[in-house]
Amino acid sequence: MTQQGNLSEFLSWWNEFNFPGKELFTIQESGELIVFPFAGNKERVIAIINEDSAMATVKALSDKFAELEHKLQELAIEWNITEDKIKLTAKLERLKDLINTTHAVGDLNALAKQVAAWESVIKEQSDAVHQSRLAIVEAAEKLVDSEQWKETTQAFRDFFEQWKALGQGTKAKNDALWNRLEEARNKFYERKRQYQEGVERELMQNLDLKMEMVEKAEALSASTQWKETSEAFKNLMEEWKKTGRTVHDKNEELWNRFINAKNVFFDKKKEHFDQIQKEQTANLVLKQALLEKAEMLKDSTDWTQTTQAYVELMEEWKKIGRVPAEFSDVIWEKLNAAKDHFFNNKRTHFDSVRTSLEDNLVKKRALLQRAEALKNSTQWRETTLELNELMDEWKTLGAVPREHSNKIWEAFIAARRTFFDRKDTHFEDRRKYAEKQAEGRTQQTRNFVSKLEQEIKEEEEKLIDFKNGLENISPGRKAEELRKHLQNLIAEGEQLIIKKREKLEQVQKELSQIDKKGKAKEEDNTAEKA
Repeated sequence: MTQQGNLSEFLSWWNEFNFPGKELFTIQESGELIVFPFAGNKERVIAIINEDSAMATVKALSDKFAELEHKLQELAIEWNITEDKIKLTAKLERLKDLINTTHAVGDLNALAKQVAAWESVIKEQSDAVHQSRLAIVEAAEKLVDSEQWKETTQAFRDFFEQWKALGQGTKAKNDALWNRLEEARNKFYERKRQYQEGVERELMQNLDLKMEMVEKAEALSASTQWKETSEAFKNLMEEWKKTGRTVHDKNEELWNRFINAKNVFFDKKKEHFDQIQKEQTANLVLKQALLEKAEMLKDSTDWTQTTQAYVELMEEWKKIGRVPAEFSDVIWEKLNAAKDHFFNNKRTHFDSVRTSLEDNLVKKRALLQRAEALKNSTQWRETTLELNELMDEWKTLGAVPREHSNKIWEAFIAARRTFFDRKDTHFEDRRKYAEKQAEGRTQQTRNFVSKLEQEIKEEEEKLIDFKNGLENISPGRKAEELRKHLQNLIAEGEQLIIKKREKLEQVQKELSQIDKKGKAKEEDNTAEKA
């Protein structure tokens, strides 16, 4: 079949194939699978369909959509248990980008709508946080010129505690307000330091600096930005070392607060990475087991079941999380090597089967051509021998492409039947002429026996070809339909052979009785002549 024919067949299948979100997609005659604009996205081509990969491509694109759904479900679980939704902003943006760029087939618009709904909630929370922080900043800015040093210092500490308690917000807005808050505090502390220049200037300045560092450390202690916060603590520690001592009764207290905040963060960091290492090690064990299974299957020749086994294995692999980085590429490459080994063997096998089917078709066409040339022959004995030899040779050949199987077989049998019908007619006429009425019934019966025997032989030969065809069905969308058709033909053929054999047995009995009667009659005639 031509490529255009295969594409037409696929397009027909596509039109009958339904799934949620199908209205978002269309297939061009060029083979381009296009997704229409949705949720503000532009129209784009997500795949090129061709005759070899059409079904596999749609399956792979459906699998990609399933992965997107799974990610959305995971985020939905986290969304439901997370009070501060703003923390999920980055994950939501990554998921939105995946939905907008992933080549997948499914109801992408439904996923995009869910993301948009979450974005709306985050925006509401973010706006509320912004308003609260704006109030804090404005209150702080009003205290910049205050000379109530102790009370205002405490007020700024309270402002920063209130800031932390509000959770996350939109980064750009947070940064702008944070800078204003920092600026207000810095202006106040600068005035405070200027005020205290004459009174333990250096100690108090260091006290303020270390209090700032302690507050920053305590603000950072709850962070889960492991890399950035580790660097921030390193910088704070360097800054602390460069800063001199402060008043005696505060120095140790601030140091303990600073170290405690630092330890809280790094203990959490260690616990986090220990847990990741533990989970990744467990995942490695699971994936190594799958890898062993994949390598055991790679030399299988049970093409259908092993193909399904690899599909299930890959789906299970995707469900398992990350493994330690030093093993990730190695086991993935080994898995792909085993899978590719099997599918290359499978492709080679079916290429060979196809070549064999085509070769058998060429040979059977040559036999058909010879049978056609012999069907009108009057060399009864020689032609019978040759046609039987052609049949014997036909049976030694394997199956042919199924689209030619019935047609070439029927043509071959028709040519044989033409000759044997002519032969039967010829000898029947001769017998009728030679034996007249007395031998007419006997010869007719013998002819019928021969014909039944020939028909049984031909039906048995057809049965062999049908069984060969059943064993050599190529995988495909219509494989099951062809299998059922051949099974029905085999069942019908077997029943027909049984009926013909019963008829043959009945006719042979009649022939035996006719022969006995003829012999008895000859004996009677001899006796009469004697």
